[in-house]
Amino acid sequence: MVTTIDPEAERKEILRYYRKLLRYAKPFLKDNDAKIIKKAFNTSVEAHKDMRRKSGEPYIYHPLAVAQIAVEEIGLGTTSIVAALLHDVVEDTDMEIADVEREFGPSVARIIEGLTKISGVFDYGSSQQAENFRKMLLTLSDDVRVILIKLADRLHNMRTLDSMPRHKQLKIASETMYLYAPLAHRLGLYAIKSELEDLYLKYTDTDTYKDISNKIRQTRSARNKFIKDFISPIEEELRKYGFKFNIKGRPKSIYSILKKIKKQNITFDEIYDLFAIRITLDVPLENEKAACWQVYSIITDFYQPNPDRLRDWVNTPKANGYESLHTTVMSKSGQWVEVQIRTKRMDEIAERGYAAHWKYKTDSSQGGESGLEVWINKVRDMLENNTANALEFMDEFRKNLFVEEVFVFTPKGELIILPDKATALDFAFEIHSQIGLQCLGAKVNQKLVPLSYKLKNGDQVEILTSQKQKPNEEWLQYVVTSKARSRIKESLREERKNRAEQGKAMLDRRLEQLHVQDTQANMNKLMAFFNVPSLQDLHYRIATGHIDIKNIKEVIFTATAEKGSSMLDLKSFDKEVQKIRGVNSDMLVIGETTSNIEYKVATCCNPIPGDDVFGFQTEDDGIEIHRTNCQRGIELMSNYGNRIIKAKWTDQKELAFLAGIRIKGTDRVGLVNDLTKIISTSLRVNMRSITIDSHDGIFEGNIMVFVNDTSHLEKLIQRMGKVNGVLTVERFD
Repeated sequence: MVTTIDPEAERKEILRYYRKLLRYAKPFLKDNDAKIIKKAFNTSVEAHKDMRRKSGEPYIYHPLAVAQIAVEEIGLGTTSIVAALLHDVVEDTDMEIADVEREFGPSVARIIEGLTKISGVFDYGSSQQAENFRKMLLTLSDDVRVILIKLADRLHNMRTLDSMPRHKQLKIASETMYLYAPLAHRLGLYAIKSELEDLYLKYTDTDTYKDISNKIRQTRSARNKFIKDFISPIEEELRKYGFKFNIKGRPKSIYSILKKIKKQNITFDEIYDLFAIRITLDVPLENEKAACWQVYSIITDFYQPNPDRLRDWVNTPKANGYESLHTTVMSKSGQWVEVQIRTKRMDEIAERGYAAHWKYKTDSSQGGESGLEVWINKVRDMLENNTANALEFMDEFRKNLFVEEVFVFTPKGELIILPDKATALDFAFEIHSQIGLQCLGAKVNQKLVPLSYKLKNGDQVEILTSQKQKPNEEWLQYVVTSKARSRIKESLREERKNRAEQGKAMLDRRLEQLHVQDTQANMNKLMAFFNVPSLQDLHYRIATGHIDIKNIKEVIFTATAEKGSSMLDLKSFDKEVQKIRGVNSDMLVIGETTSNIEYKVATCCNPIPGDDVFGFQTEDDGIEIHRTNCQRGIELMSNYGNRIIKAKWTDQKELAFLAGIRIKGTDRVGLVNDLTKIISTSLRVNMRSITIDSHDGIFEGNIMVFVNDTSHLEKLIQRMGKVNGVLTVERFD
């Protein structure tokens, strides 16, 4: 089908987008700003004039949309609008960074340089992408706007992902989930984080996404009525006290609802806080805390609060600057409702994150650093001290910076903030590297604890050290902070190097006794014989006694080493795969009898025929098959895009796959018998195991069965659901 393009209509549409952008930017434009934006717009239109997006629309729609998100949803200013409009120009045309600097000044040029380094290159192999992510973070320490515009760019790409081919959709969605959603969260952009997560779900698990969004839609009118009844007494009371306020109810995001269903193992109807009520107060800065707590006391006069669900981020804000008071209360109809209380300033920081944070930073002369700046300094610190390769770095980065925190104290009462699950050993390294390296143990609240003790909020920690103490490999399992991890690795490397030098001296002596020369060829024979990857490893193993020096004999050097031949086979493996699959056929068909590719089904998600799947080429186990919505799969697609293989199931039926079914219901005599009868007689399904636990008249059971495919499993689930007394039946991973 050829669509005819109407240039006039497109021109009007482009201008309409442009005017909308100016309308949003107008409140903060200074003397010359409108002119600069216009110039950037014209430059971009000219640069992209012959380009179209995958969807067929003019390319300029994209930079305009990114600029619009930057202003409207993140709250950035003129420099960012200009940079967003020009963000693809250097990469796609022959315009250079120097030209941008000449025309638009150094800040715009620096932002675009940061963006150019990191765009488009996510297609190659693993570490290439990690390397680029690292570059992007380096620019974070210069100018955080680079990352904010990159997030706007990613959000628009996710919103328009429909026009992309399926494998690209999966890759882009996974990468978004792996890096960009947590990054948006860390920079305090909650609305963007939620939307990115929902869009990820929409493309990787479309059925679940549709199912939950339909349910949210169906319950909308009942929910609105409920919210109205819930807030009317509160509104009346707040007016009586003379508060200026705004109350609104908002449903939780689809992704967070799904997460709850999985984590708590409940159904959609059982989620008690499907929505939250937000009360936003308009009060001066100095009255904020008092006002929030006063409103809390008004709410709890009407509704009973759940004491375990009070979250006070007004007194101790989250590290990304988030401030708010959350409580969960029991409504008159017996439903729990989450209520968030905050001021207008806090709300803007919560919605706009970093951008708003700067605004308030400059408006008020608050002393000290905010949590967010401390975080950005930590990123800098990580970047400067990180000797690991890019992939390790990315892993570290995610582990460290996207987690909740634990607040602990030094013996003198100083507050130290560490990531959740941090241990006494992490605390020692946080105080000082040297204290960490010599750490023997710790006293927490005056009691002796081991290094691996996990810290809890409010712990007071004193570290015990000894000159003789040295880190060992096991320590790496005790720490979660990157500072501790990199210092321990450094120390172990140093130690290893010293031992390797001792080993080398021992080997030299042995070779002298055997009258064998220390040549590269001879070393290769030795490494092949003992099957070690490097010379340093060989030396180290000799020093530690893993390789007995007496076992190094003349025969190793005289025999033609057959062991070495297996080393070459890895390279030809790739070619083999190409031969088998054909250069272009790229699709792995799972379960064909003709297939002579080794593959195995991943145990993390146990895919069965009918599931959407992809193949991943592992280093040594052939190909691993994962479901496209598998958590581990996200990581693989993000980091090793080049090793992903498109895959589908064959139509053959005789294969059997393991699947898990979880059942809940009311207990009665003969129930297990009825269930097993259905499994074994009706559908020729073999059962591997069944565990059923019952107490107080309620039973819960897990059954592992072998089925052919998803429709086979569905039928089984439906039939089990009809058994008298069974309440829910569902598949689990």
